[in-house]
Amino acid sequence: MLTTIIYRSHICDNVPVKTLEEMVDAANKKNGYADVTGILLFNGTHFFQLLEGPEESVLTIYQHICEDVRHYNVVELLRDYAPARRFGKSGMEIFDLRRHDTNQVLQAVLDKGTSKYQLTYDDRALQFFRTFVEAREKENYFEIPSADSWDFIPDQQDMVAGVPLAASDVDCSFAFQPIIDPLAQEVVSLEALIRTPSGDSPQSWFDTYKGDDVYAADLKSKKVAFAMAAALNIGKQSLSVNLLPMTLVKIPGAVNFLMQEIHKNGLVPDQIILEFTEQEIISRLDEFTDAIRQLKAAGIRVAIDHFGAGFAGLSLLARFQPDRIKINRELIEDVHKSGPRQAIILGIIKSCTSLEISVCAVGVEKPEEWMWLESAGISLFQGYLFARPALNGVPAVAWPEKKAGF
Repeated sequence: MLTTIIYRSHICDNVPVKTLEEMVDAANKKNGYADVTGILLFNGTHFFQLLEGPEESVLTIYQHICEDVRHYNVVELLRDYAPARRFGKSGMEIFDLRRHDTNQVLQAVLDKGTSKYQLTYDDRALQFFRTFVEAREKENYFEIPSADSWDFIPDQQDMVAGVPLAASDVDCSFAFQPIIDPLAQEVVSLEALIRTPSGDSPQSWFDTYKGDDVYAADLKSKKVAFAMAAALNIGKQSLSVNLLPMTLVKIPGAVNFLMQEIHKNGLVPDQIILEFTEQEIISRLDEFTDAIRQLKAAGIRVAIDHFGAGFAGLSLLARFQPDRIKINRELIEDVHKSGPRQAIILGIIKSCTSLEISVCAVGVEKPEEWMWLESAGISLFQGYLFARPALNGVPAVAWPEKKAGF
């Protein structure tokens, strides 16, 4: 299958530009042997390259490129398939943008192409060429340092020892995980994540219920979450709890129940954030929206969890505007390497900024993910990089500290 990959990257400072010809000569031989076409653009700082050819060969060469220490911040912009090559000759050819004006380079690239694509920019790959040559991608391109430029140092003062379950007959427990602003070194909120009494996953707990019983159990479990939060003495700290969207619809008086349990445990509605996942289909949207209005009228804030991975997506955001959205881990994972993920997240940030909705990135596990997201404008984070959930307690937060020399 004919495969196309386009990437961009940043040349390392210690690599002499005069070595480019040697690099291209070596790549020309390797690509020719593998029946892969390479069209490389260089502007003095950044590389932009199209690779096309048999899928296995392209993927193998791209893997070697990603591991090459002569460049960094390698971001995959496009991975696609086509019936025929855009550039018919296998091997490698470089275009140095410093030696030509914009129109000359664009035409020179097109002259290497087939007649099918010669006169059009409708093709996505050629659109990427034009964007790079005209330097229109710079505002969305964030340079991040290497992962080892930061230390992450746990602060044991953040840790709170575990508390016993609120009652001996409860069938669930909770693990608490902080939502933080890393650079401000501030815990913005604590999230109560449901577990079995022995600490097994949320799915293991939900699997013990059938049909609509799951909604009654979901609501009742918040009684335990609020009691544990009170026992942990969270004070005025914000507390996030998860609720299935249809729990508000299926269980009469759900909002009143939540309000009673909040007050019973010495908490106040203003410090509670209810998180709804969009991974469940909301079949009675009008009733759900009405319940959201009741929650907000009572002072409880609302968040959409796993945003970007569910059924509703932007339509749910248009229906009601939460106080916070949490971008799903599937979009966060290796965002520093993925142009499509970067574009989607930048779009989410722009929409939420216009609506004054705060954005939180969840499931952050790598320093590079955090650095890119921070550069993009996100300041709220949750994930193993900073703190793992602690069963019946609050974990220590590993705050980032910049290493000397970076």
